Amino acid sequence: MARSSLLGRPPRGPFAPDFWRSPLRGPRFTSVLGVVLLAGVTVMFVTGLVSYAAYNPDLSSVNDRTPGKGILGFYLFSWPTDPPWLYRLTQGVHVTLGLALVPVLLAKLWSVVPRLFTLPPARSVTHALERISLLLLVGGALFEFTTGILNVQLDYIFPGSFYPLHFYGAWVFFGAFLAHTVLKAPAAFRNLRRMRQGAGEGGDEDPVEAPVGDLAAPRPDPPTVSRRGALGLVGGGSLLLVATSAGRNFDGPLRETAVLAPHGGPEPGSGPGAFQINKTAEYAGIRPDDTTEEAWRLTVTGRGGAVRLSRAELLTLPQHEAALPIACVEGWSTSDQQWRGVRLRDLAALAGHDDPVDVFVESLQLRGTWRHAALSAHQVADGRSLLALFVNGAELTPDHGHPARVIVPAAPGVLNTKWVTRLTFGEL
Repeated sequence: MARSSLLGRPPRGPFAPDFWRSPLRGPRFTSVLGVVLLAGVTVMFVTGLVSYAAYNPDLSSVNDRTPGKGILGFYLFSWPTDPPWLYRLTQGVHVTLGLALVPVLLAKLWSVVPRLFTLPPARSVTHALERISLLLLVGGALFEFTTGILNVQLDYIFPGSFYPLHFYGAWVFFGAFLAHTVLKAPAAFRNLRRMRQGAGEGGDEDPVEAPVGDLAAPRPDPPTVSRRGALGLVGGGSLLLVATSAGRNFDGPLRETAVLAPHGGPEPGSGPGAFQINKTAEYAGIRPDDTTEEAWRLTVTGRGGAVRLSRAELLTLPQHEAALPIACVEGWSTSDQQWRGVRLRDLAALAGHDDPVDVFVESLQLRGTWRHAALSAHQVADGRSLLALFVNGAELTPDHGHPARVIVPAAPGVLNTKWVTRLTFGEL
């Protein structure tokens, strides 16, 4: 019980019911937002798990740097190579939907903020558990959306690595979200049924509904906008975010509509290599002297020992082509580019592996998280998985990975290692 109540004084400030005067707050308004979040957050969580699986987390600790993940590190299937645009779709949905839900989340938090100040803090054990789950829900939602947006914008100002932070934050948030849904979903759907019944009886929306529970203001101010108008404003904000970010998943004029995304706007430059990249050769510390014909060699290691190949020697091997996109965890992608190079399974055979096996890929890159990556045997086995030497009929540019890069169907962009210098085949 509050100290002011013990002294016989009524609560003041945000703890006083009269402090919250907006006529928009109410169970029906909150229920609409809650049902939208229920559907949207569920899709986001599922696509997030899918993205986790796409990194082949049990293949090697190189790909999954999540400490102590335990049972939370489960996934139900090995990430496929078909369809080749799968990761482009799932991660594009994950990020674009996350941005679209920001206005809905903020409106939902605004609609229930009086509950954070209700007194006494806990009326019973059940109520105390509900309040704890609410704090975890609000904190987890703000953390997940904030870190996700910062990652999309390539602003890594948070402490530690995005990958484990977002991973654990997602489980905390979704656990609290699930508990909150179980407790509140029945009431939310009842409120929506009442709204439909009222509409069916020919009634129009009342901008001020009678106080119910602790959401509606007991003494609301005069309304300046209806709840329907407020919901329209929230929906309009979501559509605006979609319109200014979704275009980075497409080439051509649509990409230029993504004005709020780092990979929006015009394509970089012109010619065969004029498609989006995440990191330049300069950023990755790639020195031009290390990629010349004389200096660069690819080391291929396996059961049969080690083989060192120059780029000219790679060109004497059978060359294959594959039309594959680039899709990254930040939610941007390109359409299919035409890649040409040596199949990974042919390089595995050159190293003494008749049957495709896992491969550990190393880059010339001097700094950055993904200097190394691991690919599974079934990814190596796919005939479209290449050590690419050309793209769109021309040699790779330095920013696209010259002298050689990996390209694998449906794999996240960070697993398509650029500036490759070593391939180690074997069970990982």
